[in-house]
Amino acid sequence: MTRWSVVVPTVGRPCLTDLLSDLARQPNRPEAVYVVDDRAAAEPPLDLTATGLDVLVLPGGGRGPAAARNKGWRAASTEWIAFLDDDVRLPDGWSDLLVEDLRQPDQVAAVQGRIVVPRASGRRPTDWERSTAGLEGARWATADMAYRRSVLERVGGFDERFPRAYREDAELALRVRRTGGRLVVGERFVNHPVRQENFWVSVRVQRGNADDALLRAIYGKHWRELAECPPGRFKWHLATVAAAGLATAGTLLGRRRTAAAGLAGWLALTADFTWRRIAPGPRTKNELQRMTATSAVLPFVAVWHRTRGWWRHRGSMQWPGPVRAVLFDRDGTLVHDVPYNGDPAKVVPVDGAEEAVARLRAAGLRLGVVTNQSGIGRGLISADDAAAVNQRVDELLGPFDTWQLCPHVEADGCTCRKPAAGLVISAAERLGVRPEQVVVVGDIGSDVAAARAAGARSVLVPNGKTQPEEIVQAAVVAPDLGTAVDLVLEQCR
Repeated sequence: MTRWSVVVPTVGRPCLTDLLSDLARQPNRPEAVYVVDDRAAAEPPLDLTATGLDVLVLPGGGRGPAAARNKGWRAASTEWIAFLDDDVRLPDGWSDLLVEDLRQPDQVAAVQGRIVVPRASGRRPTDWERSTAGLEGARWATADMAYRRSVLERVGGFDERFPRAYREDAELALRVRRTGGRLVVGERFVNHPVRQENFWVSVRVQRGNADDALLRAIYGKHWRELAECPPGRFKWHLATVAAAGLATAGTLLGRRRTAAAGLAGWLALTADFTWRRIAPGPRTKNELQRMTATSAVLPFVAVWHRTRGWWRHRGSMQWPGPVRAVLFDRDGTLVHDVPYNGDPAKVVPVDGAEEAVARLRAAGLRLGVVTNQSGIGRGLISADDAAAVNQRVDELLGPFDTWQLCPHVEADGCTCRKPAAGLVISAAERLGVRPEQVVVVGDIGSDVAAARAAGARSVLVPNGKTQPEEIVQAAVVAPDLGTAVDLVLEQCR
C-alpha cells in the first residue's frame, strides 16, 4: 500500500479553505496533511475546522515557500510527499489518480500532476492571465508535485535561499536529476484559477530576477537549459535600461546627439515591449493603461533585482553546500552506553572514536555533542554529575566546540529532547553554521529524526540497541564510526 502525505505552504489566503475542502471530499485521503503557516508570527491562528479535514498546522516563520515545504516534508513519515499550492482546486477523483501515479519503479524520484488554468470566455486573456496560464507548460511545478521523501533527504530538500515561489521547484528538480533520479508527468491534474491581482503585479513579480541570479551563480550561464526554464526577456530589459542611461548621460554632458540616440532607443524598445504585451490581450481601457504604465517601469525594476541578486548570491554553491560541522550523540555513539551514567570513571570510548573525531577535526570541521540526559529529570543523576561525565569525554576525545544537553523526560514535552530539533538547532547557532550544513551522527532513530526536524543531515551508526526499523528508515547508514567519517568527508568537497 502506497503511503502519502500532503504538504501545503500558505500565507493564509482564503482559497486555502477551498483546497482543503476539496481534499476532504476525495475518495482516498492522505495519511497526514501538513499546512505550513508562513505568515508573520503576530497573525491570528488559522481556523481550518470548516474544511472537515484533520490538519496539522506548522509554523513556517515567514521564510518563504521553499523553507515552508521543507518544514512540512520533514515532519512527515510517509514514502511519498505530495506538495500542493494553496490556490489550486482538486477535481473529483484526484486522489485515485495520484495513488496510481505513485506506483512507480524505484528510479522515479517524483511525479508531477498536470496544471489546468481556466480561461475567461468571450474575450482575450489579460497579461496576468497569460502569465498564470504559463503554469500549464511549467516543468516540475510544485502546484502539484509528489516526491519520494528519501529523495528529498538525499538532496537536502528545497533550497531555502529562494524566498518566493518562483524558481525553487525547478532548481530542486535539477538537483534530483543530477543525482540520477527520474521525474515523470502523471495522469492526475489540478485546476489553477487566476488570482485577482492589483495594477502593478507584473512589476512586483520582477523580484524573481534575483532568483535567476542565484541560479546563474550556481549553474552558470546555461542554467535555463539545465533547469528546463523558458528563455526570458532580460537582455532586452538590459538594453532598454542602457538606452535610458545613454540618454541621461548625454543630457548631463551636453551631448545632444548622444542624448537623442539614447532617447530614441529607449522609446523604440519600450514601445515594442508595450505592444508585445498589448497585442494578444483584450485591449480594454484598463488593460491598455496597465500595459503602458508597467512596460515603462518594468525593465528598470527587472535590472535592479537582477543586479541585487548578483551581488547577494555571488560565489553561491549548490544547496545545501558542503558540510561544515558534525554533531555526535554521546552514549552509544562516542562512548559505550552506561544508563544514567554520572561517574566519569565509567566513560569508555567506542572503538575508533578517537581516530574518527581527530580526522574530522583535522579536516577543519566544527564538532559538537548533542545528548539527551533524562537521568537529570528523573532525579537519578545531578546536572553536576552529567557535566563531570561530559568533561571526561572532552578529555578523552575533545575538546568539542559545543555541548548541548537536554535534562528533560519525555513527559515534559520540551523542544530540545531528541527527536525534537532543539539541540541540533542550538548547536548549529553556537557553531555559526546553517543546520543544513550539519551532519548528526548517532546510533538510534531519535538522532536521525532530530537531524531531519532541524533540516540537518544524518548518519546512523547502528549498535546492539538500534531497532531494525530504525536502520531501514535511515537515509544513510554506516557500519562504524570510521565509515561514517568517510561519508561525512565526501560531503565536504
